[in-house]
Amino acid sequence: MSSSINTACTTRKSRIGSEQWCRVLQADVRGDVRQSVRRRGALAFAICAVFLAGMLYAQDTDLRAPSAAVAGTPASIGTTGGGSATFYLVGPSIAIERAVQLGQDIPLTAKELESAGKYIAIVCAGNCRSVGFFVAPAKPVSLAFLVHPSRAPVGESNVVSGVALPFDEFHNLVLTPTSVDFQLTAAGAAPVSHRASTQNGAAWFRTSSGRSAGNLQITASINGVSTRRVVQQVASDPCRLQIKGQRNAKGFVVETEPVRDCTGNPVPDGTIVTFTARDAQGTDTVDAPVKKGIARAQMEGTGPVTISAASGVVMGNELHLGAQ
Repeated sequence: MSSSINTACTTRKSRIGSEQWCRVLQADVRGDVRQSVRRRGALAFAICAVFLAGMLYAQDTDLRAPSAAVAGTPASIGTTGGGSATFYLVGPSIAIERAVQLGQDIPLTAKELESAGKYIAIVCAGNCRSVGFFVAPAKPVSLAFLVHPSRAPVGESNVVSGVALPFDEFHNLVLTPTSVDFQLTAAGAAPVSHRASTQNGAAWFRTSSGRSAGNLQITASINGVSTRRVVQQVASDPCRLQIKGQRNAKGFVVETEPVRDCTGNPVPDGTIVTFTARDAQGTDTVDAPVKKGIARAQMEGTGPVTISAASGVVMGNELHLGAQ
């Protein structure tokens, strides 16, 4: 800055031929600098004062979160201090703003607290303070119940499984450990009960299928609320094949006796039985579906023939027919 002053003085001196102007100019510039410093200092002091006042005000304002808040139940947030402020509430499915008076409890309605989860309450009045709290689910009033599979072969170990998830009236998953009762009922068998406690909101079971084909009813119950599912137990793979046959005008016809699984249940219609005929001309194979418990096939051939049958991993007896 001094070089600029000297340059200005030299220029002015060359014009008017006197150094008096330079001394006046230097004094004016120094005065402006001192005044500028005083102004900036005052502004900095004002900013610091406002900041400190805000800190003191924030310390005077305190928020008390509700304890043990439950979904759908009114609660309140305690405040200290005085004066008006702006209140904000942010939660899993809500964001609200309203004017409040400090030093008074801020009411939270049941509608505002329907969703379980973490909430943050904020109060702003020159400065902002916040507090977080958790809203727990209410009591379970409904069950989501899933069972797999919808069809299961009889006599299979640990083939049926299910999971139950309890929800409160506001559709919040209830995470508090709760006992769920499972009951399994099938025709011709005594009911079987199983109790399981939820973990992280889920209770589950696994069981074997029964020995008889038919419906297996599974019920999950909690606090007087129950949900029912049905698993269709179907015959397992054929356990034994017995065939018979006879000659006719087209060759010969071969059929099975009623096809059953190892527990005596008739296998479902559509189960495939493969008939194989071997004679001097070669081998002939026919796949025949079971209809009303019996599989039947018409085959060609006039000479001596040996016939066998198979379904899955089960082989039947061999049948020998003489020449036509």
